Amino acid sequence: MTGPEIFARLVARFPSAGLSASEGGVPSIVVPTAALVDVAMFLRDDPDLAFDYPASFTAIDYMEQFEVVYQLRSIGLRHDVNLKSRVDRASATLPSLVSVWRGADFQEREIFDLMGITFDGHPDLRRILLWDEFVGHPLRKDYALPAPMPPAVEAAFRAGGVAAANIVGRVVPGPRALDGDGVSA
Repeated sequence: MTGPEIFARLVARFPSAGLSASEGGVPSIVVPTAALVDVAMFLRDDPDLAFDYPASFTAIDYMEQFEVVYQLRSIGLRHDVNLKSRVDRASATLPSLVSVWRGADFQEREIFDLMGITFDGHPDLRRILLWDEFVGHPLRKDYALPAPMPPAVEAAFRAGGVAAANIVGRVVPGPRALDGDGVSA
């Protein structure tokens, strides 16, 4: 099924949802947050669409808003579609699609961890890549560098320098990767 056919089918099923098509190599459909779960369930359950594989979920930071892109694939019918849902930076909350595709679990956790977007209804929304004490979400364009340190490490650094911070932060000093021979320059 082609992109325009998929879009036409969705508009026929959800006439008041405010769907719009987006340019690109893979058909992309912009879905308002309120309709996201219903559209996803329709894409999965309609036998002519049968989007059974959530290939990749990612997020883009446009500073004033986030866009979450859901790359979906129908393995049996051999067609793809991207769903895009935009969320205001201040709220940064979307409904979870774990109830639609179990494979959404870790992908939503990764977006939460790195971008700070929360997913309502997610069964286990917690960090997946970064440690629990990590402060902030490093893929946001407004993320401060250098990265903030956990409070205990920051206090040790201010009191006793890098060596004290390494002990508190359990960071074992070792050779730097670019030194080659392990000798500090």
